[in-house]
Amino acid sequence: MLIRYGYEITLNFQQPTALVCLLSVHEDRAADIRVPETTFTAPDVPTSTYRDLFGNRCRRLVAPAGDLTIWGDATIEDDGKPDKVLPAAQELPMPELPDDCLAYLMGSRYCETDRLSQIAWDMFGAVAPGWGRVQAICDFVHNHIRFDYMQARPTRTAFEVFHERVGVCRDFAHLAVTVCRCLNIPARYINGHLGDIGVQVVDPMDFSAWIEVFLDGGWHTFDPRNNTPRVGRIVVARGRDAADVPLINSFGPHVLKSFRVWTYEVPALH
Repeated sequence: MLIRYGYEITLNFQQPTALVCLLSVHEDRAADIRVPETTFTAPDVPTSTYRDLFGNRCRRLVAPAGDLTIWGDATIEDDGKPDKVLPAAQELPMPELPDDCLAYLMGSRYCETDRLSQIAWDMFGAVAPGWGRVQAICDFVHNHIRFDYMQARPTRTAFEVFHERVGVCRDFAHLAVTVCRCLNIPARYINGHLGDIGVQVVDPMDFSAWIEVFLDGGWHTFDPRNNTPRVGRIVVARGRDAADVPLINSFGPHVLKSFRVWTYEVPALH
């Protein structure tokens, strides 16, 4: 299937302000792009790109005083299959994990492993290691947190959402990532597009957050917010938590004036 995805974001600045944006599809999907990304700003300003420590594509620019609109649009090919479910996948003992997984065992800005470690072991230490334990964690998080856009808070941590029991997709992801790490299971945070393909349409569309967990020598998708295999995930950025992969990092104050995201299936190209 073909999926069109994009965004239109308008910000207001009191003075010229540097920005770093993580809004483009991750390089590991580059071969699937069928209509290359068109990106522009209004007013037109120079931009440049670089790769961060996690391999994400970042765009740098300086916003002028006043309004700035950032717009991007592309079409990608997807196999149309739901997320893989591999119940036999096993955890690797911590001494056998690859070096590049170790960063995803550590505490981070929103994932306080030190504050949740005992809780995690008390709740899931006796569950058989492997895919089933990760799914049990996601089941718990999915049922423990009440989704509420109006209760979103950009500073909420995993420890806080565990006690407050309300949040948005990033909060579900942070809590699941943290509990996995407490149990020595590498887990990382994902920002991306997830359209309402094959499920009830929910408006307005937004970017989504989910997680990837390292089992059987590879990274696998879990989604504690939706907690069901979905079709058409498009990864934008990966990191330890949301602090590593902000959609827009503004090096100065700004006001968000409008925000629009689209992700939907389109007819095949001829």
